[in-house]
Amino acid sequence: MSRRQQTVGKWGEAMAAAFLLAKGYTIIAHNYRTPYGEIDMVTCCAGATIFVEVKTRTTHTYGYPEDSITPRKQAHLTAAAEHYTQQNNLDHWQIDVISIEGQPGGRPRITHFKNVLA
Repeated sequence: MSRRQQTVGKWGEAMAAAFLLAKGYTIIAHNYRTPYGEIDMVTCCAGATIFVEVKTRTTHTYGYPEDSITPRKQAHLTAAAEHYTQQNNLDHWQIDVISIEGQPGGRPRITHFKNVLA
């Protein structure tokens, strides 16, 4: 991954975290690693644990950010979330996706897709 991609990704995650905090979410962990992959954010809201995948794009050349959640990525997200819930004895959980469009330093367009993998 290029330095530019890392910068854009970190910016997107920071924008998503600020968005969620403003909505009353509590952030439990950032970039939580499991044997099945990384979870961008583990959050809590209204008694449920919410695993958040953040996708950021600066252009629509390759589609919208959420378009990159392939079936393979969905399987990794589900396996990582299930691993976390088993390790922490949790019952109520869901997986959300936050789509960030824009440039670092600019005002992002944020779309929150809730409970995407039921």
